[in-house]
Amino acid sequence: MNDDVELLIEQLQAIAQTGKHYSKDVFDKERYEQLEVVAKKLTTKLTNNVTPEQLGIFFDADTGYVTPKVDIRAATFKNDKILLVREKSSGQWSIPGGWGDIGYSAGEIAVKETFEEAGIKVEPKRLIAIKDMQKNHYPKKNLNYIYKLFFECEPIEDDIHSGIETSDVNYFSLEEALQLNLSLARNLPDDFQRAFDCHKAKCWQTYFD
Repeated sequence: MNDDVELLIEQLQAIAQTGKHYSKDVFDKERYEQLEVVAKKLTTKLTNNVTPEQLGIFFDADTGYVTPKVDIRAATFKNDKILLVREKSSGQWSIPGGWGDIGYSAGEIAVKETFEEAGIKVEPKRLIAIKDMQKNHYPKKNLNYIYKLFFECEPIEDDIHSGIETSDVNYFSLEEALQLNLSLARNLPDDFQRAFDCHKAKCWQTYFD
């Protein structure tokens, strides 16, 4: 499924879900439910490998007004090198991070995910970028609409080690990082370039779409 078609289906689902939640008229609710059925059928026809479970997660996870999910990445630097982790699931390298959780600020998620994946405590310093995943053509593993937040962080301890979901942890220069087998769904080459640019800059203006 190409990006344009995927975006249209996401918009159909958002309209259907929001309409079901806010509509007071029984006939309008029925129409929104029919619209959701159409969106599900389109998704099934246009996606070869989608499972009923994946459809359920995408179409039934949100209630009320549908909003984007948030993915948060912590670009931690030491000696002008960036901290990366290797995912056990794919063997690919990425900037530590994960989904935003209820009860945590975005900065707290950056700290939490880095500790879980790389074993060290960090301190967020600057917001590098806020990116729309769809508009920046990241490969996607699901149908959610996603914003990506990248923080520049400083380590406050040195003993890096892998976690439950990671098999390796290390610091890399920009050139070294771009030679790795990267998880492109999590970070694109231009994310690394921008993170290093921010790290080197005395004054940084947050990038956004």
